[in-house]
Amino acid sequence: MINIILAEDHNIVRNGIKSLLEKEQDLTIAGEAVNGRQVIDLLNNGTKADVILADMNMPEMGGLELTEHIKKNYPAVKVIMLTALDHEKYVIKAFQASASGYMLKNVSAAELIFSIKHVCDGNQYICSELSTKFLKRLLTIPDPASLQPMHDIDLSAKEIEILGLITEGYTNQEIADKIFASKRTIESQRQALIDKTGSRNTAALVRYAIINGIVN
Repeated sequence: MINIILAEDHNIVRNGIKSLLEKEQDLTIAGEAVNGRQVIDLLNNGTKADVILADMNMPEMGGLELTEHIKKNYPAVKVIMLTALDHEKYVIKAFQASASGYMLKNVSAAELIFSIKHVCDGNQYICSELSTKFLKRLLTIPDPASLQPMHDIDLSAKEIEILGLITEGYTNQEIADKIFASKRTIESQRQALIDKTGSRNTAALVRYAIINGIVN
């Protein structure tokens, strides 16, 4: 029997998930919560759980903070994010926090049930919609052999710092604020980096920086 705690602050959504899972003979809902703190209270009070289904955004304590706490204090308990957030940065943050799975709320009941059992077998899981999306994105990345070798380009420490912030998705104004420069200066340096690396645009510049090991 797999014991599950549902952490979801929207009652209708939580009740819907609960009704789906309760139809499975080998799954049981051990507890319900509207935020991460309530999940921790349940565990501290003796509720047995194998898996926690947690929304990313919840009041008081969201899914990421909850996952980090669970990893530290209840390492045997698996956490699966069940969220509407489909951007890859959230997926990365979830797995960096030691989540075992990442599911979108529009998944089928069959896939949700499969993910729970798959994670309980010691595996990680990303829902098929996101897996397909990420695969398509990977296929658009050009062959590294077609890019200009890094050793032909000499970047200053400041250029590498700015390039790192660009790859993290910061805007020109945000970068300017971080390094105490003007927005116009950052715009000029961004374009200079594009020209120096032979990139066509910012997206190509980011790929260049990652493939050549300038940033992680």
